[in-house]
Amino acid sequence: MPDGVIRPAMDSMRESVFAKLGDLTGLSFLDMFSGSGVVALEAASRGACPIEAVERDPLKRKTLLQNTDLSPVRIVCRFMSAELYIRRYRQTFDIIFCDPPFPYKFKRELVGTIAASPLMKTGSRLLLHRPREETADLMNIENLVLGESKRYGRSTVDFFVKER
Repeated sequence: MPDGVIRPAMDSMRESVFAKLGDLTGLSFLDMFSGSGVVALEAASRGACPIEAVERDPLKRKTLLQNTDLSPVRIVCRFMSAELYIRRYRQTFDIIFCDPPFPYKFKRELVGTIAASPLMKTGSRLLLHRPREETADLMNIENLVLGESKRYGRSTVDFFVKER
């Protein structure tokens, strides 16, 4: 694990989320706020390709690179803020897993910006990991449909699909 603040995805939560996603063979995957890269590695182990991981914290760089080197497929690591990545990159992804730090105050804006960006196409899925008690209005984001919200201990994962 890297130095600094890190909140690795709980094993049971990660297992449940990936079970819901099903077979990822040939699907593109973006792991935003990647931390140690464990979610990107899980996507790789389930057949996702290509995969990108985005992390801005320089203290996590070494660990993220070491962990993603273990992957059976190449995981491209981008070291920048999620907001900058959204503005700069034009690749479309089938699945985006977004796990911002729990104190991050702009989750609704982040989800809306991702939905409006070239990162998502019709049918792309966006998963947001957030604190369970957070009541950000995520229901009315243009072009996104909230399919399910699943609770895992103190956290919730919202499963969105891009409509158009």
